[in-house]
Amino acid sequence: MASGWWEPVRDYCERTGPGLWAEPLNAVSNAAFVVAAALLLRRGRAPDRVADGFAWLIGVIGLGSALFHTLAVQWSMLADVIPIALFIHAYFFVALRRFLGLSVIVALAGTLAFAVAAAFFEPALSRIAGQPLSPLTNGSIGYAPAALALFGVGAASWARGRREGAALVGIGALFLASLAARTLDASFCPVVPFGTHWLWHLLNACVLYALVRATRRAGPA
Repeated sequence: MASGWWEPVRDYCERTGPGLWAEPLNAVSNAAFVVAAALLLRRGRAPDRVADGFAWLIGVIGLGSALFHTLAVQWSMLADVIPIALFIHAYFFVALRRFLGLSVIVALAGTLAFAVAAAFFEPALSRIAGQPLSPLTNGSIGYAPAALALFGVGAASWARGRREGAALVGIGALFLASLAARTLDASFCPVVPFGTHWLWHLLNACVLYALVRATRRAGPA
C-alpha cells in the first residue's frame, strides 16, 4: 500500500483514477505557463533581471504543476505549491519596492508580515466560521491573501498616480476569476466531468504574465 511521499492525491474533478494521463486537460493546460514565460523572455526590450527571474519562475510553476497533475502523489504536490509560494512572496516584496517605492528594509519587513498574516488567514477565518473553510473552497482560500495584496498594493500605488497601480487592480480582478474556476472545480463535476481546474491554469498564466509585464513597466526601485 502506497504511503508517505508516494501516497496518491486525488484533489480534482478530472482525475477519476490512477495513471499519468488521468488529468489530460489539467496537465496540458500548464503549457500556458511555459508560453507566458517564453513571451516574457523575448529579447528586444531593456534588460530587467528581476522581471526575467520572474519569467523563469513562471516556467518552473508550469513544469511543477504538470508534474503534479500527471504523477498526482504527495511529493509532486510540493513541486506544484513551492514555486507558486515563492512567486507570491517574491512578487510582494518587489511590488512594495517598485510600485510603492519602499526601502529594502521596509519592504522586507512588510513581506515578512504578509507571510505571517497569510499563514494565519485561513485558520483564523475557519475558527470564526466554526468549520474548516479550505474544503469548502477547494483549497482556494489559501490564495485569498495574495488577491487582497494585489488590490491593496494596486490601490495604494494608483492613489499615488501610477498607472501600474491601476493595472494591478485589474489583474486582481482577473485573479478572482481564475480563483472562481479553481473553487468551482468539484461543484461542477456532476455537469462538467472534466471540471474547471484547467481554466484556473489558463487564467492564472495570464495573471502571472500581466504581473511581470507590470513590474517591468514600473522599472527598478
